[in-house]
Amino acid sequence: MADDHPVYELRQYKIVKGERDRFMRLFDAAFVDSQEAVGMRLYGQFADLDDPDRFVWIRGFDDMAGRERTLNEFYFGPVWQAHRDEANPLLVDNDNVLLLRSPSGRTPPARIDAARASGLFDRGAAPGLVVLHLCTLWKDPADPEDGFARFFEHKVAPVIEAAGLPVIGSFVPERSPNNFPRLPVREGEKVFVWMTRAADADDWAIRWSACRHSPAWRAIEPRWRDAQERSPQILRLRPGVASVPR
Repeated sequence: MADDHPVYELRQYKIVKGERDRFMRLFDAAFVDSQEAVGMRLYGQFADLDDPDRFVWIRGFDDMAGRERTLNEFYFGPVWQAHRDEANPLLVDNDNVLLLRSPSGRTPPARIDAARASGLFDRGAAPGLVVLHLCTLWKDPADPEDGFARFFEHKVAPVIEAAGLPVIGSFVPERSPNNFPRLPVREGEKVFVWMTRAADADDWAIRWSACRHSPAWRAIEPRWRDAQERSPQILRLRPGVASVPR
């Protein structure tokens, strides 16, 4: 695959106990506009409803070359240098990072742009809920011989969306080498990531239950389960106040 396609980082941070709100305020104030100013795109900053010390965020780049350029500009630039001594002591672990791309590798990327443009992350709007599913597979999800990404797009996503849960993002691993080794990423992972949204946790639970009990889901469930090495990680996420469209 050519390397001129958008790439994303899904970053899960473990924050010092009791300090997540402080970290998120710092992040919103100092690290959103400053990253976008050098050419990155932030798609959302989230608090995990099930882990009070987990902070999740997603950022994107035009391509791998743009990733290297913008990360160098930001982390060696004045904003990070001014705030790193405040931010770093709040982090227990920030190495749980996946480098991802759209299953097709083409623009528009992974439908997450459409969610952003529709006002999903509007400042001042009802916060809602974003649910991220991280599926660990036996095989590479983008392998044309297996076709799990195509299976999701053509068979699974329509069933999920019929239950009122829009698929706002789907991703497979980006296999390019990490070109900013100062920030580690989890390489060699066989994962498939997809995201949906709901009004709140109860709304998601009702719709997800209805989806999984539907005849359409039962028809696809054997292949869905057989493809996965273990149960998926499901993150119920509350968008932060600075998760806004640019």
